[in-house]
Amino acid sequence: MTDSVSLKPDLGKFGVWLGSRSIAPELAAEVEKLGYGAAWIGASPDAELAWVEPALEQTSTLQLATGIVNIWTAPAAAVAKSYHRIEEAHPGRFLLGVGVGHPEASQEYQKPYDALVSYLDELDSAIVPNSRRVLAALGPRVLRLAAERSAGAHPYLTTPEHTGRARHLLGNTVFLAPEHKVVLTADPDEARAVGRKTLDFYLGLGNYVNNWLRLGFTDEDVRKPGSDRLIDALVAYGSPDAIARRLNEHLDAGADHVAVQVLGSSRPEKLVPALTELAGALGITG
Repeated sequence: MTDSVSLKPDLGKFGVWLGSRSIAPELAAEVEKLGYGAAWIGASPDAELAWVEPALEQTSTLQLATGIVNIWTAPAAAVAKSYHRIEEAHPGRFLLGVGVGHPEASQEYQKPYDALVSYLDELDSAIVPNSRRVLAALGPRVLRLAAERSAGAHPYLTTPEHTGRARHLLGNTVFLAPEHKVVLTADPDEARAVGRKTLDFYLGLGNYVNNWLRLGFTDEDVRKPGSDRLIDALVAYGSPDAIARRLNEHLDAGADHVAVQVLGSSRPEKLVPALTELAGALGITG
């Protein structure tokens, strides 16, 4: 870990996380207009990243980030080629997030830490700079690797308490950008139902379950369908102001940036109004 020189990219305080594997240029323009600093694209985007340039061409300040490219399905050489193509056309506006995915989802998933290190070695050989890449990281070992081999960490499905622990482990010069889910409703039952529908998949994945146990949740909390305590910790709901207060807890705990995933509003005609409400509460709309 290097404490003398900061590698932190500047993505603003809040971004939008999308589980869509790409982003339409029109949506990118709306996200930028609302004041969000970045759009994070999840669901393991393909290595060629062909959607990045059209979205960047329709915007002027928005950064695009992958959250994350899966090392098992996106070869490092192809990803590096895409990175350099994007960087040449739009310098400093693309952040490469990489990660190992889930052992339950891939037959090839063996020794994930070693595989991630080898992948980073390949990116090094292809001259993809540490300052423009981040790692999906939950546990201490990968968080340390993120500090040593990238600009920082992009934890998914965590809490402000995890953010505080991660900041302590990473040090102050490393970028930390947790994701947090939100549901724009004041009805706890409705919010929990939406949250449980999304979390059902993750409640069967050991890396997330083990991380929640490390945070003090019980076996009962993490057993499907997930306790109210767990859902409430991972999914913010209520008024836009209440949600904004919850998201700001990550910043107070040491995050540089929070990637906001709106649940139940994936289509632009629903997503943009939800993001508009949140932008006002977060104080980012220009």
